[in-house]
Amino acid sequence: MRAPLTDHARVRMQQRGIPPAALDVLLEYGREAYDHRGCRIVHFDKRSRRRAARALGDAFRGIERYLDAYAVLASDDAVVTVGHRCGRRSP
Repeated sequence: MRAPLTDHARVRMQQRGIPPAALDVLLEYGREAYDHRGCRIVHFDKRSRRRAARALGDAFRGIERYLDAYAVLASDDAVVTVGHRCGRRSP
């Protein structure tokens, strides 16, 4: 699932070392939450991690290190930014 990326998101992916394949898995299996400002935040919770692991099988090992990643999507589904979650936050 390839979502359009803003220039900002592309730069942040490179700076934060998040590969496009990890973003694709995040967007496909991640949990969405609304930020009440017009955007959605997608991240992995326990259920979405299990779904991704079942669906991807051995390929899941390649993205395990990116399970703390999140993506912010605009109302037009463009990825605005990506990053790593630090600590426990409610999106």
